[in-house]
Amino acid sequence: MTGEQRSGSVIETVVQVTLLGLLALACAHIVSPFASLLLWALILAVTLNPLNDRLAGVLGGRRGRAAALLVVLILALVGTPTVLLTTSLASDVVTGFRAFEAGTLSVPTPNDSVAGWPVIGPQLHAAWTEAAADSTTFIAEHRQQLRSIARWAMGAAGSSVATLLFFTGAFIIAGVMMAYAESGTGALERLVRRAAGEERGQRLHTLSVATTRSVAAGVVGVAFIQAVLFGAGFLLAGIPAAGLLALAALILGIVQLPALVFTLPAIAWLWVGSDHGTVANVAFTVYFLAAGLADNILKPLLLGRGVDAPMPVILLGAIGGMVSSGLMGLFTGAVLLATGYQLLMAWVDRVPADAGREPAC
Repeated sequence: MTGEQRSGSVIETVVQVTLLGLLALACAHIVSPFASLLLWALILAVTLNPLNDRLAGVLGGRRGRAAALLVVLILALVGTPTVLLTTSLASDVVTGFRAFEAGTLSVPTPNDSVAGWPVIGPQLHAAWTEAAADSTTFIAEHRQQLRSIARWAMGAAGSSVATLLFFTGAFIIAGVMMAYAESGTGALERLVRRAAGEERGQRLHTLSVATTRSVAAGVVGVAFIQAVLFGAGFLLAGIPAAGLLALAALILGIVQLPALVFTLPAIAWLWVGSDHGTVANVAFTVYFLAAGLADNILKPLLLGRGVDAPMPVILLGAIGGMVSSGLMGLFTGAVLLATGYQLLMAWVDRVPADAGREPAC
């Protein structure tokens, strides 16, 4: 090949790479408004696909019908109460904000049960009673603070509705992905094998799927189980605001805060503010301690199960990803750190080609 031909080949390669780069940027720009929605739908589809496979087996292999039925069931069981709660919350916030702006807002007298709330009950009940006694003066004195709180509440209500619509759309798209899981999985496997090699690409694809399901079960699933245990205990023990406390337990469980945040105040309320007898208090105390320690048993069983990476790596990736990228980082952080760990170990364990050769005499 002459120098002129070599120069022309280099220029042609540069032009092709540049055009491919511009095409990739244009595609990324077009998809970017839907990237978060599609990524959540993919996470949901990967997590729910084993359940969809079982349901499809019951329905004679009809994956589309199974996916549609699964999405409808999830939206009915989880989405319906969530919609009702979110709608009620948004309506109450809007009504309260309009009353505040019109100057007709009044502070209602607190229920006596507020005084029995753990930790903050007595102080909150006293302050609330004082505000209700002369609500007009209270609102006038704290108008700027109340305006800021009202605006924040309006924004939070609007955000809750948007989040609800977002996840509804994500579940619907996840259903479509599960219906075409076989072809989609095959295409993704070919892409990963092309990028990382035949054997390593297959291992990385399997690792990504297993890690996503592991985080869903070991982090979100364990937090949900603990929240249900706490909620049932709060209701049986007669602890005020049991539903809100269970929801808070779910959120804090996902962000990996210790369950003692709920266990210790609940036990303190039992012995200080409840009317239960000693035997009942001892039984509830043992129950709350067991519920608070449940994650120590469930996480080793569920987190990292079936994943070719140590549990601490998965947990560290999930927590670090959530801190840096929010709730989605739970999954992306765990997948990226597990993948990095696998590549690092593959590099460390690699035997050089000439390692078995004897040195020349």
